[in-house]
Amino acid sequence: QVQLVESGGGSVETGGSLTLSCVASGAIDTYAAGWFRQFPGKEREFVASISRYSGGSTYYTDSVKGRFTISRSNSKNTVYLQMNNLKPEDTAVYYCNADPKLHNIIQEVRNLRSWGLGTQVTVSS
Repeated sequence: QVQLVESGGGSVETGGSLTLSCVASGAIDTYAAGWFRQFPGKEREFVASISRYSGGSTYYTDSVKGRFTISRSNSKNTVYLQMNNLKPEDTAVYYCNADPKLHNIIQEVRNLRSWGLGTQVTVSS
């Protein structure tokens, strides 16, 4: 299991943009990957996923479709989340994770292991 470190969070105004990065400790070309977020007092939830290949298939939770884009560079062992048109309701701690099975990224958030510290995203109105 690779270790993941998230970065790129910050504070922006409504409508602003941020790009999050997730760097893995080793090769991730055999892993599907995803981004997740956690609101205060809530469980971590799925945001976006990408299959194991660079340019692979992507999937998003409804609330971010058309605004967020997940991508990856296997040569850099990095997964990205481009977030545009940010809204106050996007304010959360964002995490990434990787798993050999795409199904686990999308459907088994609670069972994923090796969570990093996350990166805080704050969107002001």
